[in-house]
Amino acid sequence: MRVLLPALLAAGLVPAALPADPTEQRDADIAGMVAAVSADRLRTDVFTLAEFYTRHTLSDTVSDGRGIGAARRWLKAQFEQISAETGGRLQVAFDVFQQPPTPPRLPAGAEIINVVATLPGTQAESVDRIYVVSGHYDSRSLGIMDTATHAPGANDDGSGTVAVLELARVMAAHEFDATLVFMAVAAEEQGLQGAAHWAATARAEDRNIAGMLTMDIVGNSLGEDGTRDASHVRLFAQGVPPLDPMPPAVLAQLRTGGENDFPIRQLARAIKETGERYVDDFEVRIIYRLDRYLRGGDHAAFIDQGYAGVRFTEPREYFARQHQDVRVEEGVQYGDLPEFVDPEYLAQVTRVNAAALANLARAPAAPTGVQIEAVALTNDSTLRWERGAEPDLAGYRIVWRETTSPLWEHSAWAGDVTRFTVPGVSKDNVIFGVQAVDLDGHASPAVYPTPWRGL
Repeated sequence: MRVLLPALLAAGLVPAALPADPTEQRDADIAGMVAAVSADRLRTDVFTLAEFYTRHTLSDTVSDGRGIGAARRWLKAQFEQISAETGGRLQVAFDVFQQPPTPPRLPAGAEIINVVATLPGTQAESVDRIYVVSGHYDSRSLGIMDTATHAPGANDDGSGTVAVLELARVMAAHEFDATLVFMAVAAEEQGLQGAAHWAATARAEDRNIAGMLTMDIVGNSLGEDGTRDASHVRLFAQGVPPLDPMPPAVLAQLRTGGENDFPIRQLARAIKETGERYVDDFEVRIIYRLDRYLRGGDHAAFIDQGYAGVRFTEPREYFARQHQDVRVEEGVQYGDLPEFVDPEYLAQVTRVNAAALANLARAPAAPTGVQIEAVALTNDSTLRWERGAEPDLAGYRIVWRETTSPLWEHSAWAGDVTRFTVPGVSKDNVIFGVQAVDLDGHASPAVYPTPWRGL
């Protein structure tokens, strides 16, 4: 991204006392978390989950070696071990609820249990701000109601589940301003029921879920055509929130060309920028869509509750290894087997999530009251916002891009002010955003400005 501050300083258009943009530095502690992600541990955990034979939502809950009950007890024990090794900082619990009948996938209803590990934030001003990362630990075979057939679910979604477990391992010993929730959810294959319950409960309790990241099918780098691609991951990010009726604030943003700048896509941009800064030679490719055709993920349940949610998925899906009975047919091996998971690729996806979550949870909250002044005809652009309450707040960063560009192209460091003019850049021609930044350079997602027409 091009930073225009030096040119602005040289032209005398901003005070010379402004500090350098702190977002240009890297957090050595975050880099350490990224480096600590282990492909070997991920591989071992994928094989362990697959050994439960099936993790169908309605499978055995009593056996110690087979079925969804054994799987969730193993996951909970892993989180509890992480907590014990980090001084009890990780709060681990089963989230248990009774799902009413929802034909055809749960015709008699069921007891659903999510495994939830919470790492509370350490900053009083930020502890109520929450970031959730999830994978779904249930699996399925070809028959959606087949509770007995072998369904190892190594990639869908053993890969995302063990990535969440690995994130807890590498992050639990560290401190974050905001709260992190590591979650293995159930009943995704039965209609996102586990995630939907947790998200609905969060909304009913008015919890501040600032971002939700789900990893679902993130462990395979080999396409059906034999092409191997371990260079990037897809990040699905919906645009305009699906609200009916459309609130006035949403309509106002649409009228000013902000259809690509609602919180979900701002979250995706922040993830991409941070992930690519800390993970070399790996691209986060944002897809402007809720999900793939004919498929769905747990982030959608959070979006339905008004939260910003995104989904990570590998770039080349191998459909003979998803939702299939394990078999060999005409020389083709079908089934979601653990030997088909690429642990090095899975580790790269996990590293991106570690970097993004750590930055988000250490950054200030996204700024509020962001507006762009529209009171006179001018070729300069003046933005205003409300100052955050975080004690380590360094100031604010203005970002902008061409209206046809998906990513931020330019930035200027405003400093610890609540009003800033970008000279020579017309608000008519670009999209602006404002980020809050702390003293260590952690930046929030950007916020789109609404018009301010004076008092």
